Amino acid sequence: MKTPSNHRSLKLLILAAMALTVSMVLVACGGGSGIDEGASNEDVPTAEGGEASGKVTISNWPLYVDPGKDGSIAEYQEKSGIETKYIEDVNDNNEFFGKVQPLFSQGDAGGRSIIVVTDWMAEKMWNLGYIQKLDHDELTTVFDNLTDDLQSPAFDPEREFSVPWQSGMTGLVVREDLAPDIKSVNDLFDPKYKGKVTMLTELRDTVPLVMAGDGVDPNESTPEDWTAAIDKLQKAVDDGQIRRFTGNDYVQDLAKGTVVGAIGWSGDAVQAQIDNPNINYVQPTQGCSIWSDNMLIPVGAPNTAAAYDFMNFVYEPEVQADITEWVNYVSPVKGVKEILEKRDPAIANNKLIFPTPEFTADCFDQPSIPGDEAQQKEIEQQFQDMLAG
Repeated sequence: MKTPSNHRSLKLLILAAMALTVSMVLVACGGGSGIDEGASNEDVPTAEGGEASGKVTISNWPLYVDPGKDGSIAEYQEKSGIETKYIEDVNDNNEFFGKVQPLFSQGDAGGRSIIVVTDWMAEKMWNLGYIQKLDHDELTTVFDNLTDDLQSPAFDPEREFSVPWQSGMTGLVVREDLAPDIKSVNDLFDPKYKGKVTMLTELRDTVPLVMAGDGVDPNESTPEDWTAAIDKLQKAVDDGQIRRFTGNDYVQDLAKGTVVGAIGWSGDAVQAQIDNPNINYVQPTQGCSIWSDNMLIPVGAPNTAAAYDFMNFVYEPEVQADITEWVNYVSPVKGVKEILEKRDPAIANNKLIFPTPEFTADCFDQPSIPGDEAQQKEIEQQFQDMLAG
């Protein structure tokens, strides 16, 4: 087995190589909001189970599973005999939606049996009738091992259509040697850090933290609260306070010291610490947002039995421990910490990978945009216009 530090260093090298491409895609492709008028989930089927065989195609985010001939995908293929095509083609929720919507709106999954998207996008696709219901009897390993805190999320309280892949926190990632006093999202607006802060291109990551910094509960917010927060961001852009909006590539800016503070993701901070221990995740004084990326089975998926089989496989604690050890996000599977306490205590004791209730006490579930469809589109467009400059 490769050492975890080698895994994480490899991931950082890959991230650096793809950073420019991904950031260009994120800024350029924020659309895809065209919602089918009258679409609904009233008549979506329940994905069929049965004996798993044949081929399966999975769409996921980059660098979100342990790679190579000893990794979990290779292990699954060897163990199951199912030819597994694992595609890293989800770089941004909106960009992915724009790519698949023409197919999904026609009941065509594009050959995919599993896709992985964030909570809010999972809910959006479900409401549009693009996602199949899950048969819990086919997912006994999943629901035996799913952690208690993820059993009943607000967007899918019965886990009717979603299974978590990994979870994480959105907060502050800081060069503590250069900006030790950044503790609040509001500190990113301090003029002394002009041109040295970045924020995320994901609307639902950045705006709720800005609202929380202004004393607004993101899960009790109004459309006007979101508009006001984007206005605040727009002013910071116009003033040169915000250097840019990014995907994962803010990590490289922090490493170079051109950025001293960012709104970022907890798992990225764990990765970055390997090469520079001065880069740390800081839990904002107003709390973080908590989210999951979820496995879904699209309507029209060609091999739903294999989709169920794969979901059960990655919920085996030993398999999930391998994934967690490499990706460094929050595992949704019980028993993983106990395995890693023996294998890699540093990971098992990392509060960003296994956060305590005290650490996340002030955090909130990543919210949906409030308001009716027209108001939601207006907010999304306002944010995209800001990104476009």
